[in-house]
Amino acid sequence: MPFGKRLGILGMGRMGRCLAQGLISQKTIEPHQMSFSTRHLETRAQATHDLGLKAAVSNLELVKNSDLIVLAVKPQNMLEVLREIGPALGKGKTLISIVASVSTTDIETEIAKGTAVLRAMPNTPAFVGAGMTALCAGKSAAESDLKMAKEIFKSIGKVLLVDEKHMDAVTGLSGCGPAYLYVVLESLTDAGIKVGLSRDVATQLAGQTVLGAAQMLLETGRHPAALKDEVTTPAGCTIDGLLELEEGKLRVTLIKAVVQATKRAKALAKKAKV
Repeated sequence: MPFGKRLGILGMGRMGRCLAQGLISQKTIEPHQMSFSTRHLETRAQATHDLGLKAAVSNLELVKNSDLIVLAVKPQNMLEVLREIGPALGKGKTLISIVASVSTTDIETEIAKGTAVLRAMPNTPAFVGAGMTALCAGKSAAESDLKMAKEIFKSIGKVLLVDEKHMDAVTGLSGCGPAYLYVVLESLTDAGIKVGLSRDVATQLAGQTVLGAAQMLLETGRHPAALKDEVTTPAGCTIDGLLELEEGKLRVTLIKAVVQATKRAKALAKKAKV
């Protein structure tokens, strides 16, 4: 672990476990440097057995014995948890929240002053090491805190620093985006079956095509329109397919999906005041 810090994961749900697995598999941290807490006895037993992690007796004990705490609880439990662990927080402690829709300011109002608070928004491709995590910092977080947080989330994919005012937009785009792409992938697979391919072949063709296109976009840094034009030859097959997409308003529909999801995230943020 960077700087020899002790890490505690408060809440061992799907994303908490995913993060722990990523940190161990990437050798970012040794299991003995990491502990966790959870209310669920079965989850506690699985994480202890499968990952070799130590389970804390309570959330408060976890925070007392950790330098860096990842808060991975449900939004409705946030206030209760913050009040429980509050006495163990303060200067020298770094709290990273992956709780959706709860701002760093709202967290800071419930805990001891001087606690470094950061907020992260990972997405589900993190489960295969291909996640996209957006990260922002609260008032008391220093550059060293951001550096540690980046190292943690690099274990499950890419990390991008953003201003907190953009976190709802991040939720609408990268947080919800995998679901939109699964619809696209499902449609491409079904289309392949429609034109005579087996489901297995169609699934592999669709999946690798989307993966390759995304990789080309990121590695070349070129505009998507320019990459699209390279595929689109005069009077070829692709232009006919693109015409159907335009008539079906795919472009507008995807934009509207991100806009609506962002609006919903903003509404949830107002309800999630801790």
